[in-house]
Amino acid sequence: MFSTLKNAFRVREIRSKIIYTLFIILIFRLGCHIMVPFLNPDAVQAAANSTQGTLSTYLGLLTGGAFQNATLFAMSITPFINASIIMQLLTVAIPALERLSKDEENGRKRIAQITRYVAVTLGLLQGFVYYITLTRNTATLEDGSTAAVLATNTPFGGGDWFRAIVIISCFVAGTALVMWLGEQINEKGIGNGISMILFAGILANFKSLVLYLVELYRNSEWILATAIILGILFMIVYVVIISAAERRVAVQYAKRVVGRKVYGGQSTHIPFKLNMSGVMSIIFASSLVSMPQMITEFFADQTQGWIVFIQKWFGPKSWVYAIIFFLLIIFFNFFYISISYDPQEIANNLRKNSGSIPGIRPGEPTVDYLKKIIHKITFIGAFAIALVAIIPVLVGILFPQVGNLGIGGTTLLICVGVALDTMEAIESQLMMRHYKGFLE
Repeated sequence: MFSTLKNAFRVREIRSKIIYTLFIILIFRLGCHIMVPFLNPDAVQAAANSTQGTLSTYLGLLTGGAFQNATLFAMSITPFINASIIMQLLTVAIPALERLSKDEENGRKRIAQITRYVAVTLGLLQGFVYYITLTRNTATLEDGSTAAVLATNTPFGGGDWFRAIVIISCFVAGTALVMWLGEQINEKGIGNGISMILFAGILANFKSLVLYLVELYRNSEWILATAIILGILFMIVYVVIISAAERRVAVQYAKRVVGRKVYGGQSTHIPFKLNMSGVMSIIFASSLVSMPQMITEFFADQTQGWIVFIQKWFGPKSWVYAIIFFLLIIFFNFFYISISYDPQEIANNLRKNSGSIPGIRPGEPTVDYLKKIIHKITFIGAFAIALVAIIPVLVGILFPQVGNLGIGGTTLLICVGVALDTMEAIESQLMMRHYKGFLE
């Protein structure tokens, strides 16, 4: 890895892309510390400390603490992720959108534009819900006094309606800006913009994990601290193995004589990764599973029976939450792969290039064979990544004292997956430029 980075920095174009990506991440982190107007910073911090283990804590992990601290990027990239989920589901259900998705240029640009509009709309809705939540919050400060999270009046007049417009507009503007930053990484940087933004936010929370482990060692709880470290290392190795594992389907190309030259005749393979969906299924599942609790925040009376039921059984410390999260990861893994890999198209490409799978006849038998392999790999891969995402949740349920580490299976899988994908992107850039030091 270090040699790849060293070689990448020797190529001017790749070095510029890496520096540009780091600059975008720096802007994102700065936005995560810019407070929204009309908020009491001390009360916001106190309220964040009192909501450990709730949905706010989980969203804080994905946003680098911006959600809990009600900063400009409080919504982060989550509205765009939810919009992407909605658009992908609608693409399968609505024929017009399906035709647009198959259009290589104009259609995909149109869908991307619609996704942006949906993301801004969701950002407006989530910002409004978050504002309603902030209006109900009061916090106990260090001196024992209580204070409202929102300021009681505004210096410009206008009352509550003016304050609401400003705060919600800041949240929506932050959503649009984060979305734009992610697109800039896609166009001019290295890696996937959405994943890189999430990666930067999650890494910002590692400080709390380090401080927690230091506190355990200070309290002579070295067995627990060592067990946590070994567990994290084991999960990292496990995720790396999952990401690197692949099933190789042998392919034989027939010889073709064109003029005086002979083409083909070589044996190769089609690689199918065990985790073909990468981190997208985890991101989609974690966004969707948090929606029930997010909806309950809209209502002022939090003592209603159905709201208490949702907060109890659909919270991050619930067995129901763990089961739903597990099933959603498997579902989105199958869904993502079904729209990304078409066995019919793969078989047609093999046939056009005079290729075939040994022992399998071209045409429908090849399609059926590829479908069978993809389904098996998808199931095994989905179960493997769902397991690594669900184990920390189960540990948090069984052992509440280690439930607030600032890292979980989801965040760890995203971090390792994004790191590996970014390294692959850098390596592919090096190979495209035939960098001698890399090829040797």
